[in-house]
Amino acid sequence: MDNLFDKHYTREEARSLLPEIQEWLERLQLLRNQIEEQEQQLSELMKPGCDLGGDLVNHWTRGMAEIKVLLTKFFEREIQIKDLERGLIDFPSLREGKEVFLCWEQGEPDIDFWHDLEGGYAGRQPLEEEE
Repeated sequence: MDNLFDKHYTREEARSLLPEIQEWLERLQLLRNQIEEQEQQLSELMKPGCDLGGDLVNHWTRGMAEIKVLLTKFFEREIQIKDLERGLIDFPSLREGKEVFLCWEQGEPDIDFWHDLEGGYAGRQPLEEEE
C-alpha cells in the first residue's frame, strides 16, 4: 500500500518543531482575529458611496499574505492543522509500518498521543515512553 505522506516524523522530530509551531499557531490565531475584525469593518464600507481603499484594505491584504506564508510552512512540512482555534496539530508518522498521526494540542507539554489517519482526536491513544 502506498503512503499518503512523503514525510513521516519520529516523536523526537515532531517534538523538536513544537517551539516553532507554537509561534506559528499564535501568529495565525492573532492574524485570524485581526482579519475577522477588519472584514467586519470592510463590510460596513461595502455600502454604495463608501471608499473601500486605504489603510484598512492594506492591513487586511498584508494579514492575508502573512497567513498564506504561515500556512505554507505547515503545508511544506506535511504538518496538518486540524483545529486552529484549539491549536490541534497532526504530524504524519509511521507506527508498526502503518501511517498514523502524532497528535498535539496547544498547551500540551509534549507529544503524548497518536491516532489512525481516520481516527481523529476521538481516537487518540497514548504513546509509550520509549518512543
